[in-house]
Amino acid sequence: MKSMFFTRFILCLALVAAILAPFTFLVPKPVVIVAETELVVVEVEVPVVEPVKVIEPPLHQVDLPDFAAIYDIPTKKRQFFAFIRPAIDAKNTELAQDRSKLEYWHEQISLGLGLTDEEQISLQVLIKAYRINKEASTLQQINDLLMRVDIIPTSLVLVQAANESAWGTSRFARIGLNFFGIWCYRTGCGMVPGGRNTGAKHEVAAFQSVDAAVSGYFNNINKHNAYHIFRTIRAELRVQDQPLDAEILAAGLLPYSERGADYVLDITDMLRHNQSYFVEPSGQQTALAD
Repeated sequence: MKSMFFTRFILCLALVAAILAPFTFLVPKPVVIVAETELVVVEVEVPVVEPVKVIEPPLHQVDLPDFAAIYDIPTKKRQFFAFIRPAIDAKNTELAQDRSKLEYWHEQISLGLGLTDEEQISLQVLIKAYRINKEASTLQQINDLLMRVDIIPTSLVLVQAANESAWGTSRFARIGLNFFGIWCYRTGCGMVPGGRNTGAKHEVAAFQSVDAAVSGYFNNINKHNAYHIFRTIRAELRVQDQPLDAEILAAGLLPYSERGADYVLDITDMLRHNQSYFVEPSGQQTALAD
């Protein structure tokens, strides 16, 4: 009896051992206690380095008004036009005088009358200045000159100057008195455009006076092959005994800007919207048509 009881006891122990055996290899993982620490944020002042503003000195000695400081638009327009108009009027007066001489010489040659030695010298100066064919007949040379030696309506020159120079506030106007966006191609002849394409060598021309800047514009229109259509329109208006209408002539300015027709539309729109500012201080209208 005792042996049977003992045997059952042993079997029970064996059963318990069998049940617990698979779990005897498990070792409890130690409990890691993380001590709370205070996060300290240290603010480090990083000095702000202001970009150095390079002040580009003007390439001229002209006391140019600070048009950017004039916030009243009508005042800015009046002052800009008043500033640049005298040079335009002076150039147109010079061209009108030269043209009168050419018309007289043309009449003299047509009538079989020659030119004086002094007139011949004056004619040769114009032939050289406007790059007229030296091998052509005198009459043909004068005809070619009459295509080129002519005025440009003051109103048209004014609005182109305003458009190209942002009413006298552009870098090129302030630094180089270039109110017309005229390029030059000799190193150091002007200002290097900020957005000039790689490999390009053109510069924006710099002038020493407003008169020189305006003369540069007139020479460009009256001499450069790109404006042959402009000169043809002007000559046709002369033949038809019509005034030199600024809006009509503006159609010949397509090559003036890469914007082409949009540029011409801008110019004609400016002509229409700024008519009241073409009135000179004397009260006389600067003609849209001349």
